[in-house]
Amino acid sequence: MTIFRGMITGIGSLPYTNADDAVDLVLKYCPQAPFWPQLPKIGAREGMCAQFSEHLPALALQDNALVFDSRRQDDELEEFYKRLISEDVDYFSISPEYAAGLYAFYRRLEKKMPSGIEFIKCHITGPFTFAAGLSDDSGKSLVYDTVFMQALVKGLAMKARWQIDFFRKFGREMIVFIDEPYLAGFGSAYTAINRQDIIQDLTELTSIIKPNGAMVGVHCCGNTDWSIFTDTPGIDIINFDAFDFLDKILLYADNLKAFFGRGGALCWGIAPTQEFNKSLKAQVLLDKIDQGVAALEKKGLERAVILKNMLLSPACGLGTLTPDKAEGIFALLAEVSEQLRSR
Repeated sequence: MTIFRGMITGIGSLPYTNADDAVDLVLKYCPQAPFWPQLPKIGAREGMCAQFSEHLPALALQDNALVFDSRRQDDELEEFYKRLISEDVDYFSISPEYAAGLYAFYRRLEKKMPSGIEFIKCHITGPFTFAAGLSDDSGKSLVYDTVFMQALVKGLAMKARWQIDFFRKFGREMIVFIDEPYLAGFGSAYTAINRQDIIQDLTELTSIIKPNGAMVGVHCCGNTDWSIFTDTPGIDIINFDAFDFLDKILLYADNLKAFFGRGGALCWGIAPTQEFNKSLKAQVLLDKIDQGVAALEKKGLERAVILKNMLLSPACGLGTLTPDKAEGIFALLAEVSEQLRSR
């Protein structure tokens, strides 16, 4: 069983335009489970969907926006599946123009691998969040386009595989997060997706990623039906907003008991992002964690298992904030982690 015991990691995005500054922050505050930083303030190519769009069929950046062009779909689908069937992983690479932080992080590790690193965290945007922001020629969301979704799931999985291969030389355990903020709206009239379809697509995604040597996490920064993730067999880590929605995930204690039983872990997004201010004390966050652990323990989960399988993170990505605020959030997390791990 993997033991985290309050290690810190990040969701992905940071508010820097200098990639080396972002890597400095990551390695300073996430010494055991660092992540490569996404840098949306650099430009449109670093957006959470555009960043993973290269060589996905019928997609292109136009006027700094990612768009779908149905006229190119048939030809590009043919090439896409040809590369997929031949397992041409490099075809699905993420180029430096789309991920400056990824390459800056790689170069830093290559120059001098910090001895304390146990895990390297990578990420992809989940298929539902990705497709929900795109429309076909009639204006209908591509999340309802079966042909596109089938290709998207496979393409994103290959993006994850490429990252695993890219960082494999460093000899650390790999974690790949699937970022699905769109699923915070699951169950509403605006997110009319079938639950089983979500589980099916996530299962396919994880079934391609996991055999290549990585744990798979999922991030959703709002409230959702958390049983979607506990019931997806390939998901190892669930990242939730523990600052604002701790009470909601406690409703799924029975699901979490089974999830922990198969080796699952929770990443507690305990540090608020938009609501953060410098007056917030570590003890406030520790109290929230203690309350959550006690509540789960009362519902039949083992305290030791919860704590061993606990990661810490900000509640969401930090790409829209200021560098000072981002560092303040991670400094607060460092205090919380130190106190948890000293117990």
